[in-house]
Amino acid sequence: MNTNDRLALAERVRTACIEAALAGYEDAAIAGLCGEGALEVAISAMRRVALADLTGDEPSGDSTNDAP
Repeated sequence: MNTNDRLALAERVRTACIEAALAGYEDAAIAGLCGEGALEVAISAMRRVALADLTGDEPSGDSTNDAP
């Protein structure tokens, strides 16, 4: 993978994380969670981003992208 490909991949990952976080935070705020709770939901949403979808790779069978 060359530098341009790596940068493009990194940008796709960043964009997906930001979109997931904003959507998660908005949903949590609408549901009435406090700011801290909404932030936790936003972080959880970023952990669930399907990285294989961003790389074009097939899932490895491990469907969890959550970090402990």
